[in-house]
Amino acid sequence: MSSTPRVLVSLVAAIAVALSAPGDAAGASKKAHAAPRAASSTGAKRSVSKAASRKAVHATRSRRSLPAIAIPVVDPGAVAHDAAAIAREFDGWLDEVDRSGGVAGLAAAVVKDDRVLLERGIGVADWSTGEPVTTETVFRLASLSKAFAAALTGLLVEEGRLHWDTKVADALPSFTLADVEDTQRLTVQDILSHRVGLPHNTYDRLLEQDEPYELLVDRLKDVPMACPVGACYGYQNIAFSMIGDVVFAATGDFYYHQVEKRIFHPLGMTGATYGRDALESSKSWARPHHHAGTGWASFVPSEAYYRVAPAAGVNASVRDIEQWLIAQMGGRPDVLSPALLETLHKPLVDTDRELRGSPWKRGRLKEAQYALGWRIYDYAGETLIFHAGAVQGYRAMIAFLPRYRFGAVMLWNCESGLPAGLMPMLFDRYLGLPEVNWAGIDRDDDATDVGSGGGSGGG
Repeated sequence: MSSTPRVLVSLVAAIAVALSAPGDAAGASKKAHAAPRAASSTGAKRSVSKAASRKAVHATRSRRSLPAIAIPVVDPGAVAHDAAAIAREFDGWLDEVDRSGGVAGLAAAVVKDDRVLLERGIGVADWSTGEPVTTETVFRLASLSKAFAAALTGLLVEEGRLHWDTKVADALPSFTLADVEDTQRLTVQDILSHRVGLPHNTYDRLLEQDEPYELLVDRLKDVPMACPVGACYGYQNIAFSMIGDVVFAATGDFYYHQVEKRIFHPLGMTGATYGRDALESSKSWARPHHHAGTGWASFVPSEAYYRVAPAAGVNASVRDIEQWLIAQMGGRPDVLSPALLETLHKPLVDTDRELRGSPWKRGRLKEAQYALGWRIYDYAGETLIFHAGAVQGYRAMIAFLPRYRFGAVMLWNCESGLPAGLMPMLFDRYLGLPEVNWAGIDRDDDATDVGSGGGSGGG
């Protein structure tokens, strides 16, 4: 890369590192979750200092002042014919991240069709002991958990135990929203696609303050509706997790038992579990970390979002998630049928706010929608199925191109935005799109240029 382009991409990357973070927070302490007005009397009021207000205004102005970006379109003839070469280049980027100290620890995998091209851990699972991250180190998945809830529901639909249009009020007679008609209208599909009609992240702050999930669900009736059920998108963790109660009503079994029996075990996800106790009982598990001086310091994992297991309760290693990724890309029809995958990945509601997210989203996304536990993006003209997750001290991203059955997953144990830029860099390389250093990593001038041309839509 010449010095002039490097200056340009470094500038873009600096903005990316400053602004980007996984877009689906299940409780990151720095993310401003919406708390309904009805919660004010419980002590959920937030005071914002003048300095913080000025900083927020400055950040908003900075984002607005960014120049418009012309989104490229994928040329099928430029798609890489050698996916393994792209994976090797990604491996080199991981080397740079490892040398930079920009994360405490990270595990990543790249998958093509049913084959794992790369699986690797860098950094440490625990800074205090120096225990390294391996491909079997277990991380929290945060909101990547939502896709498991959708898949389990789909399996029960296939068995006839539930239907996508099953009314939540029929399964949970005590449940109610502020509007009686909305209460009677809400379906299983509405929950899994965040079309409940509530304000974004309703009661997440109270969950983080250790309010019991059961109490918060009961208090949803006190929250003014943002829109009628099914009419708009509003990302949820509390309301989303009612699907666990619906599963119990339909099966008589605990939600997490059903996921273990129907998904984890058949897919060979031997390290996948639910809950903090299970995380800490893993042979190797990644502690959450925060910055401490020039390094990192581990701390005790928070319990809060484990209380909403369908939304954010899964623990797994990157080796486990490789199998999940293969299944989502159609490689395990014995577990997830093609018909079910088509339903899970079908867009149901627009999520236009995603288009104004991190720099790589502004630079690559033409459309953004939500399906059932998954985000569906038009990525420079190609469908990208995606989800990210964030909970205190952990981050996660998973994405794949269904047309090419090419995907990746990254799990890391600190609140760093650096790795978030690696995912779009990987897909840019595979699809032959213009190179942008979204992660801001150092790159060798004489690095081999692979995958940016040739091939005929294979990979």
